[in-house]
Amino acid sequence: MELMKNIFFNTDKLIENTDVKISYTGKFFQDGCDEVFIHYGFGLNWDGLNEVKMEKTELGFQAELLLGVGESFNFCFKNGADEWDNNDGQNYSVELEKPQTDLIVLDDEITTLGTARKLRRSYLWSKKVRLAVYKIITYLPKLISGNYKKKHKEVTDAE
Repeated sequence: MELMKNIFFNTDKLIENTDVKISYTGKFFQDGCDEVFIHYGFGLNWDGLNEVKMEKTELGFQAELLLGVGESFNFCFKNGADEWDNNDGQNYSVELEKPQTDLIVLDDEITTLGTARKLRRSYLWSKKVRLAVYKIITYLPKLISGNYKKKHKEVTDAE
């Protein structure tokens, strides 16, 4: 995902408490700087403020970060000469999404597994009842009319 010109992430969505790889091909990479640091924090107050040295590659400067908790991921870049690329004083900011939790079983939900088993058992019984009714509707008229016995007799006579 390209956030802005020259800033890329290895994912489409930035989710709290996940790892993300960020690539930077901006001003400092184009100027041939040897060292670039990403300075970042989370939320309006830049909580969990941190600074990580990025690795220089042919594709730009790259770093892998663990995203923290907050409404947004805020960051800027600085080189070894303490010059800043902070989006013209605006800093770079990307909205963070909450992790999906609907597949996580909480302790209080464990007691409801018995209910799930009961529902499954009742579902299976309803399928068995439907199958029995279907067989009765299909084969009972044949038994009463004698067509079922005649075909059965013909098969046994042919053997």
